[in-house]
Amino acid sequence: MTGAAVPVAAVPVAAVVLAAGEGRRLRPLTAAVPKALCPVGNTPLLDLALGRLAGLGYAGAAAVAVNAWYLADQVVTAVAGRAKVSREPGTAPLGTAGGVALVRDWIAGRGVLVCNADAYLHGGDLAPLLAGWDGRRTRILGVAAGAGQAGEFGRYRFAGCSLLPWHRVAGLAAEPADLVRTVWRPAERDGELDVVDYRGTYLDTGTPRDYLAANLHAACAGAGPDGSIVDPTATVTGSVRRAVIGAGATVRGRLDRCVVWPGGYVDRAEGLAGVIRYGRAGTVPAAG
Repeated sequence: MTGAAVPVAAVPVAAVVLAAGEGRRLRPLTAAVPKALCPVGNTPLLDLALGRLAGLGYAGAAAVAVNAWYLADQVVTAVAGRAKVSREPGTAPLGTAGGVALVRDWIAGRGVLVCNADAYLHGGDLAPLLAGWDGRRTRILGVAAGAGQAGEFGRYRFAGCSLLPWHRVAGLAAEPADLVRTVWRPAERDGELDVVDYRGTYLDTGTPRDYLAANLHAACAGAGPDGSIVDPTATVTGSVRRAVIGAGATVRGRLDRCVVWPGGYVDRAEGLAGVIRYGRAGTVPAAG
């Protein structure tokens, strides 16, 4: 968030980070790593989400819960006591609404700030989502739809975070369901939905194209003169332009607009452009 002031709601609020999804559209990147732990700018998405919440004054197991299902042990280890972990049972994730319902007893009458772990947010202010909230209306964070994009709520697209009143959460069932149908649209029909304009950059990172775009945005926002972020433990002897290179990676070839995951390898003979490299030869193109 920007600015030093911590927003204040008029009623108590808990925070829930949704990190249970499989990330199927990102496979094979998510074959062995949960989507919430995929790095953007060399920081796992889950850490970025928890950091945003800490900036809003939400930290610790009494204030923040993280749900986990796919490769849940990795999520539990990554949280490392920074939040309550809600492990979802069964053979399929509960979805955004079911995941919130599973921690209803922990929420215990509070409002709920729900954040998608895979949301990349940069340069905007989250404070208006909470400031002055009275606990009755539903709020969602939105970005204006761009050219060729359809708005989901008027002219806005959902931008990864929502604020739910207890009376909307209390009736949710711990079964597969999403917040769009169970909370947001009913609130909209009742005239109780507000869209809070997010003026920064938002990407959901759910596809290789958007995942790469988020990394390149992070690189441009906080990198050196070549527009890259390079972990200090990486070995780079090749040429690099606008790239994110992870811990222990080796780059001997040429990179242009690429992500190299931790431990990744780029051979001297390779010239990569617009791809994500994992392992010694795994390559995911971001086109399409």
